[in-house]
Amino acid sequence: MKRYELIEHTADMGLAAYGKDLAGAFANAAYGMFSIIAELEEVKEVESRRIEINEDDAESLLFEWLNSLLYYFDVETIIFKKFDIMEFGEGHLKADCCGEKYDASRHHLKTGIKSATYHMLEVDRAKNRVQVIFDV
Repeated sequence: MKRYELIEHTADMGLAAYGKDLAGAFANAAYGMFSIIAELEEVKEVESRRIEINEDDAESLLFEWLNSLLYYFDVETIIFKKFDIMEFGEGHLKADCCGEKYDASRHHLKTGIKSATYHMLEVDRAKNRVQVIFDV
C-alpha cells in the first residue's frame, strides 16, 4: 500500500494519505508533508517531540496535527520523518515524532509550506484515507 500521493491544486499543493487504520493515515500525511518540504533520506532520527492534540472532530484534529508539526519546523527547524502515534481516538491524538534539526550541509529543502488548510480537507474513516491541501 502506498503511504501517500501528491495532489496538484492551482498554486498550492496537497496530498492524500492512506494507512491500515486512520492513525496510520495521519502518520503518513505527516510523512508526506515533510517529504514535500525536504528530501528525507538524509534525515536522522535523533530528536523527538511528543505532540498531544485535542479537537472537536477528526478534520480539526488533522488540521492541528499537521500545523503543530509545521510549527516545530518553523520555530525549531526540526525535520520530522518518523511518527509513532501512541493514542488516537475521536478528537484526540498523542504521538512521538522523530527527526533532526535542519542542517544546510546535509539536508535539501524542496518546497516551503506555510500551513495546512481546511480547503478540500477530508477524513475518510471507511477507507482510512485523509486529504489535505497546503498553502505553499
